[in-house]
Amino acid sequence: MRHREITEAVIGAAIAVLNHLKPGLDEKLYERALVIELAKRGHKVDQQRQYPVTYEGKEIGTLIPDLIVDDVVIADPKVVTDFNEAHTAQMIGYLNITQLQVALLLNFKHATLRWKRIVR
Repeated sequence: MRHREITEAVIGAAIAVLNHLKPGLDEKLYERALVIELAKRGHKVDQQRQYPVTYEGKEIGTLIPDLIVDDVVIADPKVVTDFNEAHTAQMIGYLNITQLQVALLLNFKHATLRWKRIVR
């Protein structure tokens, strides 16, 4: 499994955050707490790193994933009932633009963390 150690570390940190904060808060609060928890565990975390998006050689905008962990995994905190196809499609697009290979959707809505691993 590609980047298994890092994805397991992110999931473990997300579980710790959810256990501390409990479910139902705003996504940005979980994102900020996850940055703190991952850094405490020795991981490099880039929050809101910007990637230029080009089309036929011309820049058309900027992509800003929530978190990039150890330069290899995108982590996207959500507070949703369930993940849907739009969430997965968004992560596939993020992986394509960033040229990374693994993304994690993390759902903080429920008492137990739910996650989905997306691989390019």
